[in-house]
Amino acid sequence: MSAAVHAADAASAAGAAGASAAGDTADQSVVSVQIARVQRAVIAQPVRAYGIVAASASNLTTVNLPYLARIVQMRVQAGQRVTRGTPLFVVQADPAAVLAAVQAKSAVTLAQGELARTQSLYGKGLATQSQLATARKAADDAQQALAAQNQTGVASGNKIVAAPIDGVVLQVSAAQGDQVQPGAAILQLAGGTGRDTRANVMLGVEPSDAAAIHAGDTVTLHGLSTALAKSSADGHVTLVGASVDQQSQLVDVGANVPLEQSAFIPGTRVSADIATRSGTHWVVPRAAVLKDGNGAYVFQITPQNRARRVAVVTQIENGDRYGVDGPIDGAAGLVVSGNYELKDGMAVRVSKGAPQ
Repeated sequence: MSAAVHAADAASAAGAAGASAAGDTADQSVVSVQIARVQRAVIAQPVRAYGIVAASASNLTTVNLPYLARIVQMRVQAGQRVTRGTPLFVVQADPAAVLAAVQAKSAVTLAQGELARTQSLYGKGLATQSQLATARKAADDAQQALAAQNQTGVASGNKIVAAPIDGVVLQVSAAQGDQVQPGAAILQLAGGTGRDTRANVMLGVEPSDAAAIHAGDTVTLHGLSTALAKSSADGHVTLVGASVDQQSQLVDVGANVPLEQSAFIPGTRVSADIATRSGTHWVVPRAAVLKDGNGAYVFQITPQNRARRVAVVTQIENGDRYGVDGPIDGAAGLVVSGNYELKDGMAVRVSKGAPQ
Protein backbone atom coordinates (compact mmCIF):
# COMPACT_ATOMS: atom_id res chain seq x y z
CA MET A 1 0.00 0.00 0.00
CA SER A 2 1.33 3.37 -0.96
CA ALA A 3 2.27 6.15 1.39
CA ALA A 4 -0.48 8.33 -0.16
CA VAL A 5 -3.19 5.83 0.87
CA HIS A 6 -1.88 5.65 4.44
CA ALA A 7 -1.96 9.46 4.63
CA ALA A 8 -5.58 9.58 3.38
CA ASP A 9 -6.70 6.98 5.94
CA ALA A 10 -5.02 8.89 8.73
CA ALA A 11 -6.69 12.13 7.69
CA SER A 12 -10.10 10.45 7.55
CA ALA A 13 -9.68 8.98 11.01
CA ALA A 14 -8.61 12.32 12.40
CA GLY A 15 -11.66 13.99 10.85
CA ALA A 16 -14.03 11.44 12.36
CA ALA A 17 -12.45 11.85 15.78
CA GLY A 18 -12.84 15.65 15.53
CA ALA A 19 -16.50 15.35 14.57
CA SER A 20 -17.15 13.00 17.48
CA ALA A 21 -15.49 15.39 19.90
CA ALA A 22 -17.54 18.27 18.55
CA GLY A 23 -20.73 16.25 19.01
CA ASP A 24 -19.81 15.45 22.60
CA THR A 25 -19.18 19.15 23.25
CA ALA A 26 -22.61 20.06 21.86
CA ASP A 27 -24.31 17.44 24.01
CA GLN A 28 -22.59 18.84 27.05
CA SER A 29 -23.36 22.54 26.29
CA VAL A 30 -24.46 24.61 29.28
CA VAL A 31 -27.80 26.46 28.98
CA SER A 32 -28.28 29.75 30.82
CA VAL A 33 -31.60 29.83 32.72
CA GLN A 34 -33.51 31.89 35.22
CA ILE A 35 -35.23 30.24 38.14
CA ALA A 36 -37.90 31.01 40.73
CA ARG A 37 -38.88 29.51 44.03
CA VAL A 38 -41.89 27.20 44.05
CA GLN A 39 -44.45 26.83 46.83
CA ARG A 40 -47.74 25.15 47.67
CA ALA A 41 -50.54 27.60 48.34
CA VAL A 42 -54.26 28.14 47.93
CA ILE A 43 -55.18 29.23 44.40
CA ALA A 44 -58.57 29.58 42.73
CA GLN A 45 -59.95 29.71 39.20
CA PRO A 46 -61.43 33.20 38.64
CA VAL A 47 -64.72 33.66 36.81
CA ARG A 48 -65.33 37.16 35.47
CA ALA A 49 -68.79 38.69 35.97
CA TYR A 50 -70.44 42.06 35.47
CA GLY A 51 -73.30 43.68 37.33
CA ILE A 52 -74.61 46.51 39.47
CA VAL A 53 -74.56 47.40 43.18
CA ALA A 54 -77.84 47.19 45.14
CA ALA A 55 -79.81 45.73 42.27
CA SER A 56 -81.37 42.86 44.24
CA ALA A 57 -85.06 43.28 45.05
CA SER A 58 -84.47 41.45 48.34
CA ASN A 59 -82.12 44.26 49.37
CA LEU A 60 -84.60 47.10 48.77
CA THR A 61 -87.07 48.52 51.28
CA THR A 62 -89.96 50.66 50.03
CA VAL A 63 -91.29 53.23 52.50
CA ASN A 64 -95.00 54.03 52.14
CA LEU A 65 -98.08 54.86 54.23
CA PRO A 66 -101.29 52.82 54.60
CA TYR A 67 -103.46 55.96 54.55
CA LEU A 68 -103.95 59.05 52.42
CA ALA A 69 -101.55 61.80 53.48
CA ARG A 70 -99.73 64.95 52.39
CA ILE A 71 -95.93 65.35 52.47
CA VAL A 72 -95.24 68.33 54.72
CA GLN A 73 -91.44 68.15 54.54
CA MET A 74 -88.92 65.83 52.84
CA ARG A 75 -85.77 65.57 54.96
CA VAL A 76 -83.57 63.33 52.80
CA GLN A 77 -82.50 63.14 49.18
CA ALA A 78 -81.45 60.39 46.79
CA GLY A 79 -77.95 59.08 47.44
CA GLN A 80 -77.96 60.03 51.13
CA ARG A 81 -76.79 57.38 53.63
CA VAL A 82 -79.06 56.99 56.66
CA THR A 83 -79.15 54.90 59.81
CA ARG A 84 -82.17 53.28 61.41
CA GLY A 85 -84.28 55.96 63.10
CA THR A 86 -83.12 58.82 60.87
CA PRO A 87 -86.10 61.15 60.04
CA LEU A 88 -87.02 60.67 56.39
CA PHE A 89 -90.04 62.95 55.94
CA VAL A 90 -92.91 64.64 57.78
CA VAL A 91 -96.53 63.88 56.82
CA GLN A 92 -100.00 65.08 57.70
CA ALA A 93 -102.78 62.51 57.48
CA ASP A 94 -105.86 63.28 55.39
CA PRO A 95 -108.70 64.64 57.61
CA ALA A 96 -110.92 61.74 56.57
CA ALA A 97 -108.31 59.24 57.78
CA VAL A 98 -107.96 61.09 61.09
CA LEU A 99 -111.74 61.14 61.46
CA ALA A 100 -111.91 57.37 60.85
CA ALA A 101 -109.37 56.84 63.65
CA VAL A 102 -111.34 59.05 66.05
CA GLN A 103 -114.58 57.29 65.16
CA ALA A 104 -112.95 53.91 65.83
CA LYS A 105 -112.05 55.04 69.35
CA SER A 106 -115.58 56.36 69.93
CA ALA A 107 -117.06 53.10 68.67
CA VAL A 108 -115.04 51.15 71.24
CA THR A 109 -116.22 53.41 74.06
CA LEU A 110 -119.85 53.06 72.93
CA ALA A 111 -119.66 49.28 72.49
CA GLN A 112 -118.04 48.76 75.87
CA GLY A 113 -120.74 50.91 77.53
CA GLU A 114 -123.48 48.96 75.79
CA LEU A 115 -121.88 45.68 76.86
CA ALA A 116 -121.74 46.85 80.51
CA ARG A 117 -125.43 47.91 80.38
CA THR A 118 -126.52 44.62 78.82
CA GLN A 119 -124.57 42.62 81.41
CA SER A 120 -126.34 44.59 84.17
CA LEU A 121 -129.76 43.92 82.64
CA TYR A 122 -128.93 40.25 82.12
CA GLY A 123 -128.01 39.96 85.81
CA LYS A 124 -131.47 41.32 86.70
CA GLY A 125 -133.18 39.02 84.26
CA LEU A 126 -134.14 41.90 81.98
CA ALA A 127 -131.95 40.86 78.99
CA THR A 128 -131.60 37.57 77.20
CA GLN A 129 -128.41 35.56 76.69
CA SER A 130 -128.66 36.29 72.96
CA GLN A 131 -128.69 40.04 73.61
CA LEU A 132 -125.62 39.68 75.85
CA ALA A 133 -123.77 37.69 73.15
CA THR A 134 -124.64 40.37 70.58
CA ALA A 135 -123.27 43.12 72.84
CA ARG A 136 -120.03 41.18 73.41
CA LYS A 137 -119.56 40.66 69.67
CA ALA A 138 -120.11 44.35 69.01
CA ALA A 139 -117.46 45.23 71.61
CA ASP A 140 -114.99 42.76 70.09
CA ASP A 141 -115.58 44.09 66.56
CA ALA A 142 -115.01 47.64 67.75
CA GLN A 143 -111.75 46.64 69.43
CA GLN A 144 -110.50 44.94 66.26
CA ALA A 145 -111.44 47.98 64.15
CA LEU A 146 -109.53 50.23 66.54
CA ALA A 147 -106.49 47.92 66.44
CA ALA A 148 -106.49 48.09 62.63
CA GLN A 149 -106.60 51.89 62.79
CA ASN A 150 -103.75 51.94 65.30
CA GLN A 151 -101.61 49.80 62.98
CA THR A 152 -101.88 52.43 60.26
CA GLY A 153 -100.33 54.98 62.61
CA VAL A 154 -102.84 57.66 61.72
CA ALA A 155 -102.58 60.67 64.03
CA SER A 156 -103.78 64.23 63.91
CA GLY A 157 -101.17 66.89 63.18
CA ASN A 158 -97.71 66.31 61.74
CA LYS A 159 -95.96 62.93 62.02
CA ILE A 160 -92.26 62.16 61.45
CA VAL A 161 -91.55 58.94 59.52
CA ALA A 162 -88.12 57.44 60.32
CA ALA A 163 -85.85 55.01 58.44
CA PRO A 164 -86.66 51.37 59.33
CA ILE A 165 -83.14 50.14 58.42
CA ASP A 166 -79.58 51.32 57.84
CA GLY A 167 -79.01 52.01 54.17
CA VAL A 168 -78.86 54.50 51.33
CA VAL A 169 -81.78 56.47 49.89
CA LEU A 170 -81.93 55.00 46.42
CA GLN A 171 -84.96 56.83 45.06
CA VAL A 172 -87.37 59.55 46.23
CA SER A 173 -90.77 59.30 44.53
CA ALA A 174 -92.64 62.15 46.28
CA ALA A 175 -91.89 65.80 46.91
CA GLN A 176 -92.87 68.30 49.55
CA GLY A 177 -96.55 69.20 49.21
CA ASP A 178 -97.52 66.02 47.31
CA GLN A 179 -100.57 64.06 48.36
CA VAL A 180 -99.76 60.34 48.37
CA GLN A 181 -102.22 57.49 48.07
CA PRO A 182 -102.29 54.59 50.55
CA GLY A 183 -99.53 52.10 49.69
CA ALA A 184 -97.84 54.37 47.12
CA ALA A 185 -94.02 54.38 47.27
CA ILE A 186 -92.64 57.55 48.83
CA LEU A 187 -88.96 56.55 48.80
CA GLN A 188 -86.79 53.47 48.49
CA LEU A 189 -83.90 52.42 50.72
CA ALA A 190 -81.08 50.09 49.69
CA GLY A 191 -79.69 48.14 52.63
CA GLY A 192 -76.16 46.79 52.72
CA THR A 193 -74.50 47.04 56.10
CA GLY A 194 -72.02 44.54 57.45
CA ARG A 195 -74.83 43.02 59.54
CA ASP A 196 -77.01 42.42 56.47
CA THR A 197 -76.39 39.07 54.79
CA ARG A 198 -78.71 39.62 51.83
CA ALA A 199 -77.41 40.05 48.30
CA ASN A 200 -76.58 43.70 47.61
CA VAL A 201 -74.78 43.11 44.31
CA MET A 202 -76.33 41.30 41.34
CA LEU A 203 -73.94 39.88 38.74
CA GLY A 204 -74.27 38.03 35.45
CA VAL A 205 -72.02 35.13 34.38
CA GLU A 206 -71.82 32.96 31.29
CA PRO A 207 -74.00 29.83 31.62
CA SER A 208 -70.92 27.63 31.06
CA ASP A 209 -69.29 29.16 34.16
CA ALA A 210 -72.32 29.02 36.46
CA ALA A 211 -71.90 25.35 37.43
CA ALA A 212 -68.52 26.10 39.03
CA ILE A 213 -69.91 28.86 41.29
CA HIS A 214 -71.27 28.05 44.75
CA ALA A 215 -72.62 30.01 47.71
CA GLY A 216 -69.71 31.12 49.87
CA ASP A 217 -67.23 31.62 47.01
CA THR A 218 -65.15 34.78 47.40
CA VAL A 219 -66.12 37.77 45.23
CA THR A 220 -63.88 40.77 44.51
CA LEU A 221 -65.55 43.84 43.00
CA HIS A 222 -63.73 46.22 40.67
CA GLY A 223 -64.89 49.60 39.40
CA LEU A 224 -65.54 49.99 35.67
CA SER A 225 -65.17 53.78 35.55
CA THR A 226 -61.84 55.58 35.46
CA ALA A 227 -62.50 57.08 38.89
CA LEU A 228 -62.96 53.59 40.40
CA ALA A 229 -60.22 51.84 38.42
CA LYS A 230 -58.15 51.20 41.57
CA SER A 231 -61.08 50.53 43.92
CA SER A 232 -62.05 47.03 45.05
CA ALA A 233 -64.17 45.34 47.71
CA ASP A 234 -64.45 41.72 48.84
CA GLY A 235 -67.53 39.68 49.69
CA HIS A 236 -69.14 36.29 49.14
CA VAL A 237 -71.64 34.66 46.80
CA THR A 238 -75.07 34.25 48.43
CA LEU A 239 -77.09 32.75 45.58
CA VAL A 240 -76.64 31.28 42.10
CA GLY A 241 -79.51 31.41 39.60
CA ALA A 242 -80.93 28.16 38.26
CA SER A 243 -81.90 29.53 34.86
CA VAL A 244 -80.67 31.79 32.07
CA ASP A 245 -82.06 35.33 31.98
CA GLN A 246 -83.88 35.69 28.66
CA GLN A 247 -82.78 39.31 28.17
CA SER A 248 -79.10 39.13 29.13
CA GLN A 249 -78.61 35.43 28.26
CA LEU A 250 -76.56 35.21 31.48
CA VAL A 251 -77.07 33.43 34.80
CA ASP A 252 -77.75 35.74 37.76
CA VAL A 253 -75.40 35.52 40.75
CA GLY A 254 -76.14 37.41 43.97
CA ALA A 255 -73.32 38.52 46.27
CA ASN A 256 -73.13 40.19 49.65
CA VAL A 257 -70.28 42.71 49.74
CA PRO A 258 -69.84 45.08 52.74
CA LEU A 259 -69.67 48.51 51.12
CA GLU A 260 -69.53 50.91 54.07
CA GLN A 261 -67.14 53.79 53.46
CA SER A 262 -66.45 52.48 49.94
CA ALA A 263 -66.84 54.21 46.60
CA PHE A 264 -69.35 51.59 45.39
CA ILE A 265 -72.59 53.47 45.99
CA PRO A 266 -75.95 51.97 44.89
CA GLY A 267 -76.32 51.97 41.15
CA THR A 268 -72.58 51.61 40.46
CA ARG A 269 -71.77 49.26 37.59
CA VAL A 270 -68.96 46.87 38.45
CA SER A 271 -66.98 43.89 37.29
CA ALA A 272 -66.19 41.05 39.65
CA ASP A 273 -63.83 38.10 39.95
CA ILE A 274 -65.46 35.06 41.56
CA ALA A 275 -62.93 32.61 43.02
CA THR A 276 -64.05 29.07 42.08
CA ARG A 277 -62.47 25.63 42.55
CA SER A 278 -60.28 26.98 45.34
CA GLY A 279 -57.65 24.47 46.47
CA THR A 280 -54.02 23.94 47.50
CA HIS A 281 -51.61 23.26 44.63
CA TRP A 282 -48.07 24.03 43.52
CA VAL A 283 -48.31 27.66 42.40
CA VAL A 284 -45.98 28.29 39.44
CA PRO A 285 -45.57 31.06 36.85
CA ARG A 286 -47.33 30.40 33.57
CA ALA A 287 -43.98 30.69 31.75
CA ALA A 288 -42.61 27.68 33.68
CA VAL A 289 -45.12 25.20 32.23
CA LEU A 290 -44.38 23.62 28.86
CA LYS A 291 -46.35 21.05 26.85
CA ASP A 292 -45.52 18.37 24.31
CA GLY A 293 -46.97 15.08 23.15
CA ASN A 294 -46.46 13.56 26.59
CA GLY A 295 -48.35 16.30 28.42
CA ALA A 296 -47.46 19.29 30.59
CA TYR A 297 -44.11 19.51 32.39
CA VAL A 298 -41.68 21.85 34.14
CA PHE A 299 -37.91 21.83 34.64
CA GLN A 300 -36.22 21.99 38.02
CA ILE A 301 -32.53 22.31 38.82
CA THR A 302 -30.75 19.46 40.61
CA PRO A 303 -27.89 20.07 43.10
CA GLN A 304 -25.52 19.05 40.27
CA ASN A 305 -26.87 21.94 38.13
CA ARG A 306 -28.70 19.60 35.78
CA ALA A 307 -32.18 20.08 34.36
CA ARG A 308 -34.76 17.59 35.64
CA ARG A 309 -38.04 17.25 33.76
CA VAL A 310 -41.09 16.92 36.03
CA ALA A 311 -44.49 15.93 34.66
CA VAL A 312 -47.35 18.03 36.04
CA VAL A 313 -51.13 18.33 35.67
CA THR A 314 -52.55 21.85 35.38
CA GLN A 315 -55.51 22.20 37.72
CA ILE A 316 -56.01 25.99 37.93
CA GLU A 317 -55.31 28.90 35.58
CA ASN A 318 -55.26 32.25 37.34
CA GLY A 319 -53.81 35.11 35.31
CA ASP A 320 -50.05 34.63 34.99
CA ARG A 321 -50.04 31.77 37.49
CA TYR A 322 -50.93 28.09 37.30
CA GLY A 323 -51.94 25.73 40.06
CA VAL A 324 -50.39 22.37 39.22
CA ASP A 325 -49.99 18.93 40.79
CA GLY A 326 -46.99 16.65 40.35
CA PRO A 327 -43.78 15.37 41.99
CA ILE A 328 -42.25 18.84 42.35
CA ASP A 329 -39.37 19.35 44.79
CA GLY A 330 -40.20 22.38 46.93
CA ALA A 331 -36.50 22.97 47.66
CA ALA A 332 -35.31 22.94 44.05
CA GLY A 333 -35.34 25.96 41.75
CA LEU A 334 -37.99 26.12 39.03
CA VAL A 335 -36.87 27.19 35.55
CA VAL A 336 -38.94 30.13 34.28
CA SER A 337 -36.72 31.34 31.44
CA GLY A 338 -34.54 29.34 29.07
CA ASN A 339 -36.64 26.21 29.58
CA TYR A 340 -37.48 25.93 25.86
CA GLU A 341 -33.83 25.04 25.20
CA LEU A 342 -33.63 22.33 27.83
CA LYS A 343 -33.72 18.58 27.68
CA ASP A 344 -33.81 16.24 30.64
CA GLY A 345 -30.33 16.00 32.18
CA MET A 346 -28.75 18.97 30.40
CA ALA A 347 -26.23 21.09 32.26
CA VAL A 348 -27.50 24.56 33.25
CA ARG A 349 -26.12 27.80 34.58
CA VAL A 350 -28.33 30.11 36.62
CA SER A 351 -28.04 33.64 35.29
CA LYS A 352 -26.96 36.30 37.73
CA GLY A 353 -29.77 38.58 38.78
CA ALA A 354 -32.35 35.98 37.90
CA PRO A 355 -35.61 35.99 39.89
CA GLN A 356 -35.39 33.75 42.91
